[in-house]
Amino acid sequence: MSGGQDRKIVVITRLSRLDELIGRFNTQMQASFYVKAMGGDIGEYVSEAETYKKSAAESFRRLEEFTRVQRIDRERVPNFLFGKDDVVVVIGQDGLVVNVLKYLNDQPLIAVNPDPDHCEGLLLPFRAAELSSVVRDVLRDRRPRKEISMASAELNDGQTLLAVNDFFVGRKTHVSARYTLCVGGRKESQSSSGVIVSTGLGSSGWLRSVLTGAAGIAGYARQDKRKEGLQVDTPAWDSDYLYYSVREPFPSLTTGAEMVFGKISKEPLRVISQMPENGVIFSDGIEQDFLQFNSGIEAKISVAKKKGYLTY
Repeated sequence: MSGGQDRKIVVITRLSRLDELIGRFNTQMQASFYVKAMGGDIGEYVSEAETYKKSAAESFRRLEEFTRVQRIDRERVPNFLFGKDDVVVVIGQDGLVVNVLKYLNDQPLIAVNPDPDHCEGLLLPFRAAELSSVVRDVLRDRRPRKEISMASAELNDGQTLLAVNDFFVGRKTHVSARYTLCVGGRKESQSSSGVIVSTGLGSSGWLRSVLTGAAGIAGYARQDKRKEGLQVDTPAWDSDYLYYSVREPFPSLTTGAEMVFGKISKEPLRVISQMPENGVIFSDGIEQDFLQFNSGIEAKISVAKKKGYLTY
């Protein structure tokens, strides 16, 4: 990669909860009145916003010492054209890092935790005060990176979608999804609340919640108070396999409930929609980032060839 002066640093920020409230109610005073009327305290929102702005301001001050800096909001990321030599800085939360990773192509990503006292930040290893030394190392290609595997969904109509954490396959509404599940030579028609397909990075999130809930129900049904959760191995972030889990499968005369959990490695998971409308596949918990998945559409879900890279 080229030297620092001819490279651009792209900083990605997000709106605070206070900003979102003001956007909804037009002014901070009106937002405060609403929060107070609902029994809350606007002070928490104000403090959080001030902490974020201070972290962002310090980050910009340190980054501008090196080269030109461009700031974009998270909403612009899907349509933003990153240069191949850009250095990308994300000012947290974890979800913002996940959303950005799938739009990069080998550019280094530096993730900043703007509020370490309130944000654990699994994917946010740095503080704003550390940026000078971190960026200096990155510009000299001296900083290690963690490889992160993604999942890929390919439809038979040519559409594709990437996920860093997980895919949800199901219905937009809270009604049962109908589909045929195919994996490893097995095939089953199912009716359920949807299918979760998780990467190694995402296995500690939504998938973990699904498995914990399922194990808790099973343990209660057996009156087994010693069983606190279902234990599965936690894949590494760069693992070459995925997990799938079917939520609340319903066995009937025409639907089965045997293929409810498994690993996807060499062969993709195939899902064939039997939903006349409102079928969707969305990634990383963002319902706006979806593919329509209605009757006749088949999805192949597998480990993506593309990888994400997080600077450490």
